[in-house]
Amino acid sequence: MAPIDPHSFTDSTHPLTTDISLTLYFNFSTSTITSSAVLTLASPHTGDLVLDTRNLTITLVIDPITNTHIPFHLNPVADPIKGQPLTVSLTNNSKILIGFVTSVSSSALQWLNPPQTFNKKYPFVYTQCQAIHARAIFPCQDTPTSRVRYNAKLNIPHQLSAVMSARHVERRGPVSGEAGLSCDESLWCGEGRIVEEFVMEQPIPPYLFAFAVGEIGCREVGPRTRVYAEAVGSVLDAAAKEFAGTEEMIRVGERLFGEYDWERFDLLVLPPSFPYGGMENPRMVFLTPTVIKGDATGAQVVAHELAHSWTGNLITNKTNDHFWLNEGFTTYAERRIVEAVQGEEIAALNIGIGWKGLVDTVERFKDNIEFTKLLTNQEGVDPDDIYSEIPYEKGFQFLWRIERQIGRAAFDEFVKKYIAAFKFQSIDTQTFLEFLRANVPGIENDIDLKTWTEGTGIPPDAMEPVSNIYTKIVSLAHEFKQGRMPSEEEVANWHGQQWELYLENLPKSVEALQVTALDQRYRLSESKDYEVKVAFLQLAIRSRCNEYYNVVEKTLKEVGRMKYLRPLYTALVQGKEEEKIFAQRVFAETRETYHPIAQGVVESIFSKHL
Repeated sequence: MAPIDPHSFTDSTHPLTTDISLTLYFNFSTSTITSSAVLTLASPHTGDLVLDTRNLTITLVIDPITNTHIPFHLNPVADPIKGQPLTVSLTNNSKILIGFVTSVSSSALQWLNPPQTFNKKYPFVYTQCQAIHARAIFPCQDTPTSRVRYNAKLNIPHQLSAVMSARHVERRGPVSGEAGLSCDESLWCGEGRIVEEFVMEQPIPPYLFAFAVGEIGCREVGPRTRVYAEAVGSVLDAAAKEFAGTEEMIRVGERLFGEYDWERFDLLVLPPSFPYGGMENPRMVFLTPTVIKGDATGAQVVAHELAHSWTGNLITNKTNDHFWLNEGFTTYAERRIVEAVQGEEIAALNIGIGWKGLVDTVERFKDNIEFTKLLTNQEGVDPDDIYSEIPYEKGFQFLWRIERQIGRAAFDEFVKKYIAAFKFQSIDTQTFLEFLRANVPGIENDIDLKTWTEGTGIPPDAMEPVSNIYTKIVSLAHEFKQGRMPSEEEVANWHGQQWELYLENLPKSVEALQVTALDQRYRLSESKDYEVKVAFLQLAIRSRCNEYYNVVEKTLKEVGRMKYLRPLYTALVQGKEEEKIFAQRVFAETRETYHPIAQGVVESIFSKHL
């Protein structure tokens, strides 16, 4: 057996799945989904076929063409990272129907009771399949090497609505008995339920499979974009205002990277427990509510997810060893979009914040230096445990270095050619480097490509941004240790990003009185921008400003975004014994409100430091 991916049981000699047809019956009372999936293989296969699963109960496997049972074996022992292999024994089969039920502890699903939602009236469930969690929803070859088309029928209570990373076909119901349904559907529909049908016609990697079910409303914000959220007017209205410029960003992206191939670019603002800033699911991007800042700067997260429409969704890393191909390219593309829409100074601020993040992340991995490489070896490693800014910011720096070498115009042409050459494919770092050498002859003589992709740390030809505003803010931050606080005149035009850059560049630890004085003047602990608030709270924790622990606790209990949980919990458990006890208490009280992925990240922080 030759695994195709260090995070999958998929065998490289077996045919890949091309299409999946799903029926999903949502049971909110048990937090489970009773399902069936028809997998279509690229070619008929005889012999064992191994699929990825995690915490699924398999009820049957049959040939849907002959309606005969297919022998199968679900390994009772789960690999701690990959889950349980499901082996089906085929005889010239090209289609497989699998019946299964998800687990209440599915790592890909978060079920929210009504009190955990904005409107507190109906339950809510949503997915997060990246990096290797699609297998916790349905059996599949859960590797980005595999690209599949799918259709899905979601059976849900009639009071709720569903959205997916797919084209919505129709909503049938509410139904009683067989009304409005086919014979097959009437078997799994009861009174008071409806069926929402979707289809994804372009081949996508499994980690981009996504849905959400709840009390969901929407607002139109552009010819290709609706904003969705729980049906609460203030959330929807604020999101529609924040993302009003989305169509302009799409048009900029098309000018830079080629035609937008996904028809629609809709946005779903999820409940606060969503563990990421955004997830680039095609046609339906998922967003944390923390990106709604009231000044349109949250649209920069949207710019990143939009950029994935070309770099990540169209061209995908073959395995997570090559994750930088997704995120480094997307960070570069995001900043080009932001520069075109919001100007060079804002783009420079983004690069500066990213540079500081890169420096700090290299320090974080000083005892595990392998993961400061772009091309990693993740055999035996959970990708969630090593998720960091390295693939984003070091990947960006690599591409920015190439741009500086050959000039922006030439690099723009290269990127367009690259996207056109590999769209709807999954590739590795070697393929990218070969394409680079072929299209930019002699580039290896000017840039050490091996050092950039296989070397640890930050290469010597990486570069901080150069801009007046960036230099001024960093200089002010360095003066803080000498007791000089920025004047009100100096910060008069600052918004969230300027404050974030300033706080990120302050000394790691300063006198508690200085921290308190800074907050008394500028109210940073009260900021509505979580980037600013969390950066300030990290400084307060490190400086032993105990009076802010109530704000730390409130923050940890109201958001589930890992970008905020990771640094706050880490700062606490690296402190004194009382701070460690405080962190453990807050997590114990809040754990069930976090997404399973976020729960695992916090637990790994505790296991390392406690």
